[in-house]
Amino acid sequence: SITPLKMKNSVCFWSFIFGDIRSDQDQDISIRYSITGVGADQPPNEVFSIDPMLGKMFVTKPLDREHRSSYHLRAHAVDMNGNQVENPIDLYIFVIDMNDNRPEFKNQVYNGSVDEGSKPGTYVMHVSAFDADDNTTANGMVRYRILSQTPHSPIPNMFTINSETGDIVTVAPGLDREKVSQYTIIVQATDMEGNLNFGLSNTATAIITITDINDNPPMLTSRTFSGEVPENRVDVVVANLTVIDADQPHSPNWNAIYRIISGDPTGHFTIRTDPVSNDGMVTVVKAVDFEMNRAFMLTVVVSNQAHLASGIQSSLQSTAGVTISVQDVNEPPYFPTNPKHIRFEEGVAAGTRLETFSASDPDRLQMQQIIRYSKLNDPANWLSINRTNGQIVTTAILDRESSYVKGNIYEATFLATDNGSPPASGTGTLQIHLIDINDNSPTLVPKESQLCERTSRSVHGVNITAADADTDPNAGPFVFELPSFPSSIRRNWTITRISDYARLGLRYQIYLEPGVYEVPIIVSDSGNPPQSNRSVIKLKVCPCDEHGDCTTLGAVAAAGLGTGAIISILICIIILLIMVLLFVVWIKRREKERQTKQLLIDPEDDVRDNILKYDEEGGGEEDQDYDLSQLQQPDSLEHIISKPPGVRRVDERPIIPESQFPIRPVVPHPGDIGDFIHEGLRAADNDPTAPPYDSLLVFDYEGSGSTAGSVSSLNSSSTGDQDYDYLNDWGPRFKKLADMYGGGADE
Repeated sequence: SITPLKMKNSVCFWSFIFGDIRSDQDQDISIRYSITGVGADQPPNEVFSIDPMLGKMFVTKPLDREHRSSYHLRAHAVDMNGNQVENPIDLYIFVIDMNDNRPEFKNQVYNGSVDEGSKPGTYVMHVSAFDADDNTTANGMVRYRILSQTPHSPIPNMFTINSETGDIVTVAPGLDREKVSQYTIIVQATDMEGNLNFGLSNTATAIITITDINDNPPMLTSRTFSGEVPENRVDVVVANLTVIDADQPHSPNWNAIYRIISGDPTGHFTIRTDPVSNDGMVTVVKAVDFEMNRAFMLTVVVSNQAHLASGIQSSLQSTAGVTISVQDVNEPPYFPTNPKHIRFEEGVAAGTRLETFSASDPDRLQMQQIIRYSKLNDPANWLSINRTNGQIVTTAILDRESSYVKGNIYEATFLATDNGSPPASGTGTLQIHLIDINDNSPTLVPKESQLCERTSRSVHGVNITAADADTDPNAGPFVFELPSFPSSIRRNWTITRISDYARLGLRYQIYLEPGVYEVPIIVSDSGNPPQSNRSVIKLKVCPCDEHGDCTTLGAVAAAGLGTGAIISILICIIILLIMVLLFVVWIKRREKERQTKQLLIDPEDDVRDNILKYDEEGGGEEDQDYDLSQLQQPDSLEHIISKPPGVRRVDERPIIPESQFPIRPVVPHPGDIGDFIHEGLRAADNDPTAPPYDSLLVFDYEGSGSTAGSVSSLNSSSTGDQDYDYLNDWGPRFKKLADMYGGGADE
């Protein structure tokens, strides 16, 4: 039997013998030994090996406990024929740790904080380091200590660290942010339980920030401050209060809050804090009056936004006195009653005295000032004001029904100006409530209406009422009556009073022809004395349908047209409608024919992108008696030069210097006639002496004769022995002619 083996972590021993395996039967027979498992024949391979004859086991590679702390192998024993001699046995190999790893901090820099003024033993922060070695042995047991502290104020050892946990705490009082705001501590971690002789070490930096507390009250830089303010001014800064505070700027421990605790019972001032400088700005929020207060003595106290820390007492320097002097200025006159309301009947005559609208001067302590009055706004120009005493007089008749009067009130604005330096002015508003009088006659409503020719008595009439620009009691109820002249009015019409309105209708058994009738009516209001008005209502009498509405024929008849005229108009309308209908049908038919023709057009008649065949040529060129000499360049221009000046034919060669065409090599049969034509075209385009448009353009002058002969020689009736083989040299454009005439005897 074999017991489990333990072996030290090794990184430097190779082929180290750490045990052997022997079978009891090795005395009788030859046995071969082998091992299997992770580290032998499984990755990582060949960490362990065994002598197959002697059974000695070797370590062939360095062992790292941090990578793998144990191995499980199986040992085998077989004879020379491979037969199993012993049952396989398990081998458990444990790697013993050695101190080959330094402690490693999780961070190289740690940040912590603690309030200033903290007591000893106050927790600050925690640091930690990790050692890869076995923490159950001294190799992995880490201990901490502080190597240094910067700065040393107030003492070099303001902090201590728990050697096992890594917690940093204060060890002494005296932390003051205003003196030292940050400490830097070097912390060392050592394994082997902190043994500096055998252990491995590492360091890290801990930065401790001292946080501010409100341990410094704000202090005003002076016990007294002063300022001045003009009267009647608001939102102006009249004094600045400066303060100092040693706490952290722009924090609640530093931000100053100012309060006025006495000297301003009516709330004329407030103190606002400047967010940048922390100064107190004494600001006027309610206008002051020099005649009431010439100066203010304020008592101001300042504190922080945050409460003072426990045990810190407020300083006497947080209170100060502020003297505010009030400057006298020339104040504008004012109207004691503004706006001023008076009542008058409308229709008062021009020149009527309405009211004395006077102003007062608030500058009682200045020398007596003179006030002058003027009109500022008088929409209807009905009023005037006395420049000296402010007496208001009408310049026109006051009319309550005017568009300038709103809600029975006419409003005018006046200006009062003193003679101070500089002059000041104030405005006052006068509101005149105009009492209505009966100065407007009522008018009939409506002006026009319609009445059915025949209907029941209960609805045989129209409702009428009246409108009056006046108000009660000078308006309704209204009285309606028919005039006595002409007599036919009362003979045909009648008016019946119904509550707030009246009904105008025909008398019983009176029927009128359709048409428009003007009925005069006298309307009177209820004023004292009453106002009357003779109004005319236009009544359209017409035949009505069962709903009591005028029919179309009835409306036309009521307009004054006879039956014959109405029938003629209707016939004309019907004829016009028929003509419009026929025209629309004709347009649609034309459109349909056009579309049908486009769809059914014969392809041979379609001229789009096709060659048009106008007529056959006839029997051939031999039938035509053409003088081809006219197409050649004449040898002489005498007959042209001798012509008198005047208008020439557009196809006549102009009398200009002979163009100099480029000399081309003499080629009896050019390869492509297209190249020949394009070359001539380029020569003509680049010729500065070329004739204008509508002139004969000469591409080239072929001379007095032609080597090709007459074109007529190419006709089908030619029986000569002419050779056309040269057509094969003229290129693809003449391939068809070459096939027809250059084929030899077979053609």
